[in-house]
Amino acid sequence: MVGLGAADVGLGVTDAVMCCHSAAMNVLHKTPDLADAVLATLAEIPFPSVDADRPSILLTRCPAAGVTPLHDAPALAKVAGVGQLNIKDERARMGLGSFKALGAAYVIARDAEDGNAKGRTYVTASAGNHGLSVAAGAQAFGARAVVYLADTVPEGFADRLRSFGAEVVRHGAIYEEAMSGAAQAATDNDWALLSDSSWPGYLDRPYTLMEGYLVLMQEAVAQMPAPPTHIFLQAGVGGLATACAAYARVAWGDAPRIIVVEPEVAPALYASVKAGSAQVTEGPESAMGRLDCKEPSLIALKGLARDADDFMLISEDEGAAGSAVCADAGYPTTPSGAAGFSGLLAAGTALGLTNDSRVLIILSEQAS
Repeated sequence: MVGLGAADVGLGVTDAVMCCHSAAMNVLHKTPDLADAVLATLAEIPFPSVDADRPSILLTRCPAAGVTPLHDAPALAKVAGVGQLNIKDERARMGLGSFKALGAAYVIARDAEDGNAKGRTYVTASAGNHGLSVAAGAQAFGARAVVYLADTVPEGFADRLRSFGAEVVRHGAIYEEAMSGAAQAATDNDWALLSDSSWPGYLDRPYTLMEGYLVLMQEAVAQMPAPPTHIFLQAGVGGLATACAAYARVAWGDAPRIIVVEPEVAPALYASVKAGSAQVTEGPESAMGRLDCKEPSLIALKGLARDADDFMLISEDEGAAGSAVCADAGYPTTPSGAAGFSGLLAAGTALGLTNDSRVLIILSEQAS
């Protein structure tokens, strides 16, 4: 991946950037000037797809395909102090345990449809569920998967990848180092690199992969009893958030307030929008492991600079608290999976939230 500048990720901000900062919350309110600055640096980068029909049709051919539920969660709404809370529950998506099942497997299915998947080797790096989607897609369509994992990824996850026939390679201390190793292996061996991020010169596959994520938001739009007033979307490199935000704008226009939630130790999107260009951030390891990404996907950054309203950072304690509340209410997940809800809890009465607000969140993965 290409380094794009050092981030100024300090929590002190100027009035021009329009941030809220308290002991409990740090939010960047996107302004037209901030959006324009980011978009000007990404003129050669495509906006994310909003064509949900093609992945929807193709993925219905998969044996494990099925619509995931949308839950009305009045008890959690009460805890959060809002009128209604709807949870799009991705914990059982296609038997893989997360929304990521919609991404890489869809790319490989597209290749298979064109006669280009069988016998091919797909290589990627993963901090979690993306690797499972690559492995399952490769297994389903007669391809081979090689997944690079950083040293911090648990061996239990490596074993799960192997159960889908993937070869696992340990490389580097953090996700970005594993990704560099996967990219080099792709070049050295003429393998197909299948990342869930995007950078200059690597756009086509992540563009298609994010198109697969549109399916969950297309389902949610059809399932929602009324348009939400607020949508809280967790983000790592930003693929899920940008796909959901882009489709939400198509379906509901400017009505919902869309808030992107990141760990404060991995503020890649927040820092990039604040700076007006893509940034490489630094910080310690986050327990929100699937969101612990220090550099944004450029397609995601461009989409969210257009479609999101706010960029919010949550602490490790806030991430843990949100997942604990979800578990107590009967929705066990990880701190990564519950980060959108954690953002809602941390926001309190800020961000225009009231007792009449209708909020949509995504429970993005099953409990570990």
